[in-house]
Amino acid sequence: MKISLTGQNNESSLSPKAGPVGTGERSTKQKKALAQVIESSDSFLSAQEIFIILRGKGENIGLTTIYSQLRALVEQGELDSIRSEAGETLYRKCSAAHHHHLICKVCGTTIEIEPPGFEEWAEKVSKENGFHNITHVIEVVGICSKCFSKDN
Repeated sequence: MKISLTGQNNESSLSPKAGPVGTGERSTKQKKALAQVIESSDSFLSAQEIFIILRGKGENIGLTTIYSQLRALVEQGELDSIRSEAGETLYRKCSAAHHHHLICKVCGTTIEIEPPGFEEWAEKVSKENGFHNITHVIEVVGICSKCFSKDN
């Protein structure tokens, strides 16, 4: 699954002539490098982590540019964002379908999950309490078996 920087029919490709959907910006080498880092990660990453990865690859990109592009991609629905326990925003390319996350708090490995029956329960409890236009986010955080076995 590739991050679309074309803005044309929500295609899954990178275009050298267009920036993030609706921005009217040109795509740059830095934007492509940013997209490649995000696409290659199974974990949520902070802007700072992305910055360090890109600098390590020799990319000349500013942290402000990274934040700007990440915000635009989240607004366009291209990326998911969550808050870490420390309050930092983390980013990840996820599937387009509605889902939730199981996240390792040690290594950041993230698995998309869909708890059976949850959507129906959320709808029922909301209706019973007079809530409308509900939304929800489920982030189950723990330690994956790989990290757990390292510590024990």
